[in-house]
Amino acid sequence: MRAGGMAGLGWMLGLALLGALAAPAGAAAETSPQGCDAPAYLLSTDITLGRVAAALRTDRKLDILVVGSRSSSIGSAESTAYPARLQSLLRDRLPGIAVSVTFEMRVKRTAAEVAPGLGQLVAERKPALLIWQTGTYDAIRSIDADDFRRGLSEGIEAVQKAGADVVLMNLQYSPRIETMINPAPYLDNMRAVAQEHDVPLFDRFALMRHWNETGEFDLFSPSPGIDLAMRVHNCLARALSAFVIDAAKINPSELRTLR
Repeated sequence: MRAGGMAGLGWMLGLALLGALAAPAGAAAETSPQGCDAPAYLLSTDITLGRVAAALRTDRKLDILVVGSRSSSIGSAESTAYPARLQSLLRDRLPGIAVSVTFEMRVKRTAAEVAPGLGQLVAERKPALLIWQTGTYDAIRSIDADDFRRGLSEGIEAVQKAGADVVLMNLQYSPRIETMINPAPYLDNMRAVAQEHDVPLFDRFALMRHWNETGEFDLFSPSPGIDLAMRVHNCLARALSAFVIDAAKINPSELRTLR
């Protein structure tokens, strides 16, 4: 891809969606979810996050580490980015549980480049759950699908060996994406690897496409602004909090009886 195309693609996948948007002075700390409706199958999984469940029941705490790119942040408005919102929502939904969500940025790194360091990250941070957001930069770089798949497998195995559960999060969606890259091989491989290693896949791509098609957001907008980024992050956090709780296979009301 030519330099001009790469620059345009980086802008589209970053600023146009969830990238490093700078919050204007006086921006609100939180926005309304404005619905955030999603099909139930996108918010649930048959796979159990055993270490998360044990942390909730035994330790009464939940430490989550998100590993991702700039699409996990909103510039200076970090309190409204989805990792921070996820922490707030889980604290509200899990009574008496000390919830901590931290974020480790890996900018312009493929899955194969990130994978070798994941085990060490888990050993140092000791999260019960690592959420690995990946695939976008591999798609931009047109990384070989087999290399991408091997990188995913290596990373998952390293995290599990180090003692944490894993949730994979796939690419973000924009109606502009498929005019510049082909996300299908990366989406398909993430789904296959998740099934192979028995880890949940949080389908961010399908969720964002659903919200765009139902009019929840206008992701085709050439000038989305900070408000759109904050709303999308808020809805992603709400969906992800429901997904994590479902995967832990624990009813939040059950936690009250375990005090």
